Amino acid sequence: MMMRRLVARAVLSAILLSGTAMSVQAAGTLKVSVDSNLNTLDPAKMKGGQEYVAAYLIFNGLTIIGHDMTVKPDLAERWEHSDDLKTWTFHLRKGVKFHNGRDLEAEDVVATIARIQDKATGSTARVNFEIVEAMKALDPATVQFQLKSPYAGFAELFGERQARIVPRDAVDTLATKPVGTGPFEFVSFAPGDRVVLKRNANYFEPGLPKLDEVVVRILPESAAQVAALTTGELDLVWNLPLEAIEKVKADTKLKVDSVPTSTWDGVIMNNTVKPFDDPRVRKAVAMAMDKQAITQIALFGNGTPTHSPIPPSHPFFNKDLKIAKGDPAGAKKLLAEAGYPNGFEVTLHTPAGRATRERLGLAVRELLKPAGITVNVQRVPFDVFLKDIEGKAGFYIDGFFSRPTVDTSVYPWYHSRGSWNTALWSYSNPKMDTLLDGARQAKSEDEAKSLYTQVQALAVEDSPGVIPYVINHINGLNAKVKGFQSHPMMFLDLRNVSVD
Repeated sequence: MMMRRLVARAVLSAILLSGTAMSVQAAGTLKVSVDSNLNTLDPAKMKGGQEYVAAYLIFNGLTIIGHDMTVKPDLAERWEHSDDLKTWTFHLRKGVKFHNGRDLEAEDVVATIARIQDKATGSTARVNFEIVEAMKALDPATVQFQLKSPYAGFAELFGERQARIVPRDAVDTLATKPVGTGPFEFVSFAPGDRVVLKRNANYFEPGLPKLDEVVVRILPESAAQVAALTTGELDLVWNLPLEAIEKVKADTKLKVDSVPTSTWDGVIMNNTVKPFDDPRVRKAVAMAMDKQAITQIALFGNGTPTHSPIPPSHPFFNKDLKIAKGDPAGAKKLLAEAGYPNGFEVTLHTPAGRATRERLGLAVRELLKPAGITVNVQRVPFDVFLKDIEGKAGFYIDGFFSRPTVDTSVYPWYHSRGSWNTALWSYSNPKMDTLLDGARQAKSEDEAKSLYTQVQALAVEDSPGVIPYVINHINGLNAKVKGFQSHPMMFLDLRNVSVD
């Protein structure tokens, strides 16, 4: 089977310890921070990285994407497919129990995927499973899928964050009282404050997890996160703010762990809103960008310029395409052809509190000036951004986490029916659709590479928006935390972690 590789003190203490007597921690408790609230604990409906942290701790998929970005068994101990790649059969592990004590069954898998497929659920993973024509439980431990067309990477889809298997009889309470099969069980959730989890004593991997408890603190301010890590109020800062890296490195009690990813930020242009409905305007914006400079400004160099969500580290990356270095004269010419000889003025929305994306917005403002485009940057509170800007505004900065396959990294954003495309830039190009549909059915690495090479070239020639870079995933942790390794999918894998 083809595998696609892809990727300030006293006050602070009072805040951190409020509501729970946590000045004395039980042995084996890990305190980790995320930078914004979790809007749901229902994996099918998750959209943010902070929510994905909880998904990985509480739930499992049929498969799992390893640290080497290859697909491995998880709830499915093995699987096979027909020669035409259209019939896939998964065999579940024996003895796996949900946190409520009920055995995992094939019907739970069927119900989970059917729920993702239902438009009413609103899952961003729905587009991944549109390829499923039928599915059924052959017996309590075996589930079979019939696909509409051949798809060599089907098993990898179950490593996606939203494709966590949930109990079919407990979906109504998942948002606030999740039940999964994962290494940690849900204890409590105080929105805006913390999520508390405890060790799953019945977890199917022998001897794991090692921790007794995980407390996920919600701390929006990067300064508060770093201060808490420095004082020992936190053991780990997930997705360490880039501006804090050097400070953490300088503290001998702390350490930094980093891994390249295919996570990216993007300059989103709504293709249905003027002036971005004209492909010449979009290309002019892209042409004016110096991606190397943007990477340095926004990420302090902790990332790599790219053409699309396919990272330079991937074997399918199109090395023949030149990384944009900024051509304001060429951009001006295109704008004049599009009817904007004097440029135009536009508002660019950035999510407040997302420092990297805020810096990207400022870099865009400065780089577009020489092309005659006046950009007014407007910072928007993140909750307002999700509600009123994402998918609605004409021009804004957004960002997305690594996906498990090249297909899931590209198809949802570039195909005319892609779930993220229709929710963001509404891009439509029949040639792109043909390339992406063909890549899903590719039966060899060479065929897939050829098609994805063309996808990248078309994304540069007919820009739906601008993806300037992919980002390194960086975590800050106390030296007493043992067994932790940053994951290129930005999962928070704590199964082998212990605290001295």
